[in-house]
Amino acid sequence: MSDKELTLDIPTDHQSNIFGQFDRHLKKIERVLSVQITARGDGLKLSGASSCVTTARDILMELYELSKRGNEITDQNVNYAIHLKESIQNHDMLEIDGDTICHTISGKPVKPKTIGQKKYVDAIRNQMITFGIGPAGTGKTYLAMAMAITAFQSEEVSRIILTRPAIEAGEKLGFLPGDLQSKVDPYLRPLYDALYQIMGADSFQRNMEKGLIEVAPLAYMRGRTLDNAFIILDEAQNTTPAQMKMFLTRIGFGSKCVITGDQTQKDLPKDVVSGLDIATKVLSKVDDIAFCNLTGADVVRHPLVQKIVTAYEEYEKKQERQQSKKNKAGRS
Repeated sequence: MSDKELTLDIPTDHQSNIFGQFDRHLKKIERVLSVQITARGDGLKLSGASSCVTTARDILMELYELSKRGNEITDQNVNYAIHLKESIQNHDMLEIDGDTICHTISGKPVKPKTIGQKKYVDAIRNQMITFGIGPAGTGKTYLAMAMAITAFQSEEVSRIILTRPAIEAGEKLGFLPGDLQSKVDPYLRPLYDALYQIMGADSFQRNMEKGLIEVAPLAYMRGRTLDNAFIILDEAQNTTPAQMKMFLTRIGFGSKCVITGDQTQKDLPKDVVSGLDIATKVLSKVDDIAFCNLTGADVVRHPLVQKIVTAYEEYEKKQERQQSKKNKAGRS
């Protein structure tokens, strides 16, 4: 493979953002693509194998464009740009960056950061019920919350209802001090955190007092009809089939529903089937219901989280293969 050299013009006022602290972004690109990158004033000199230099150029120009749009370039941006090029997907980060859902109370834009997240957000916009299924750190709950707050503030819905199945065993709550709300709050803290960050504590409290935002355990949904609401069921992997059916049949006219869960992190007893697992089989062909499966590539937390998720996925696949071999041997 022939060697290639080329020069990119990147203004110095964007270089620190693109290069990263101690040039760690450049070093990452150099290491993964086996190219050499040298900074010279407003220019970058790239050298190495022809195809690798071309890929490095494309990644750096995407990062430059993101920087020009006011984005802070993070490790996740760099890792995902490399992932897109290595997987030869017909996408780039710029088409994802253009989809801003809303802004946090501090003015930070909330937007999808991966192709999987973009498909998830689009499904929420277009479908009545969306299942967001994937590992920790893929933004399932946070993006759903951003979409709910946006719909509420634009008066597409009149209220937001957030629920989790974490406290169906009533006797466990007795060990926590305080009234029912105090007992419920620890289980629902991730939902509160997202609300505070996007909506602000004062706005959240006002709407909570008016009953326009409701945060409640799943058991409290029984017997209700939820019209003109944006409903989020979080940690759905911990529902039973009966609970999932009960919840889905609460949805009324003018409502939109998002169900999030991680099928690898069930807290149910071993002999209890997850309602999320059953729902994916029963509802897969029903119109107006979307299933979005996020993967380790969609993790947007610390890069180490992505490595942890990948390691566990590989371990679980290995365990499944070994169990399958044992079952075959037992039948023979």
